[in-house]
Amino acid sequence: MQTKPAMEVRNLSFSYGKQKVLKDVSLKIEEGKITTILGANGCGKSTLFSLMTKNKYSRKGNIFLNGKNVLKLSLKEFARKVAIVQQYNTSSDDITVERLIAFGRTPHRKMMQAKTEEDERLVEWAMEVTNLTEYRDRAVQKLSGGQRQRIGIARALSVNPEFLFCDEPISALDVSIQAQIINLLMKLQKEKNLTMLFIAHDLSIVKHISDRIGVMYLG
Repeated sequence: MQTKPAMEVRNLSFSYGKQKVLKDVSLKIEEGKITTILGANGCGKSTLFSLMTKNKYSRKGNIFLNGKNVLKLSLKEFARKVAIVQQYNTSSDDITVERLIAFGRTPHRKMMQAKTEEDERLVEWAMEVTNLTEYRDRAVQKLSGGQRQRIGIARALSVNPEFLFCDEPISALDVSIQAQIINLLMKLQKEKNLTMLFIAHDLSIVKHISDRIGVMYLG
């Protein structure tokens, strides 16, 4: 039996001025699976990722999340369902690990609302599963690249999302650290039955973890 698409891109096109970057792209992301979009730099995959995460908008084509057009979802509603892990994670120099991870709970709180027991529970869990508990009071900038990437993952997990979207999450890391991060993401995906999307340019990194791979070429 075919798994229903959790997210679907239909006939999406996008241009920067007269430069056409995406050309009638369609894609289905299956629920509880790992889907990878693979392609060389400049092929359009980062633009597609930006559209799928509501950071850009297209006048041609549609994107549906659980059957609902993402244009009809507020950013806050979208952020409760979809968490994002970027290639690089930036923050102020003195912010602590725990505080940065706790920002992941922002979509679930009203303006000026104090943190709840659920917020605290999920932040504690996110630090535990990413092996960051002992660094909770450490300034983020004092940690290694691999540790900072785990902070980005922990922050995303604290959202308690249905979807985890990863934009080149390991390409800036050493090979040994890449394996650790990949193994962590695979473990979390299985335990939480997350629907995951990877953006990547290196097939060797993602071929063993992906359920489906879509290859982009010139949009």
